[in-house]
Amino acid sequence: MEMDRNQLNKCLKELGAVYEQLGGSKVELGICGGAGLILTGLIDRTTRDIDTLFPVPWPKKLAEAFMNRAKKVKFGKRITVYFASRYDQVFFKVYAAADRGGYHVDDLLTLNPTEEEMLAAARWCLTHDTSDGFKKILRDMYEKLGYEKVAKQI
Repeated sequence: MEMDRNQLNKCLKELGAVYEQLGGSKVELGICGGAGLILTGLIDRTTRDIDTLFPVPWPKKLAEAFMNRAKKVKFGKRITVYFASRYDQVFFKVYAAADRGGYHVDDLLTLNPTEEEMLAAARWCLTHDTSDGFKKILRDMYEKLGYEKVAKQI
């Protein structure tokens, strides 16, 4: 998902809200890369991620909240990679499929999500794009993919 300044701000606000709900202590983040340039107004473009410099490691409460479903794989003795869970990938793929179609739709269908997963994914997607146009695109996509019952609940 390409994010502009408004979407980056929205993501950081959502992160703050989740962390506050978790009751975490105060934390300071160092942000660099494209997100840093965009958020400080130095460039006007989009980016796909938010690179953080610190804190390292992230606060335990925050790490646990975002890692509890991730698949942890060690590559050698010093590198650990966390892969998004299948459940979370359904959410990401629904958003990408509605936004860009193409191989994202194929990936989503390969994941073979349940109606419950598709409904949860739709609700999550609608927190990222609240426009009526996106809601219509999402409903249309669900109907075309055979999730008519879910489309009616969106």
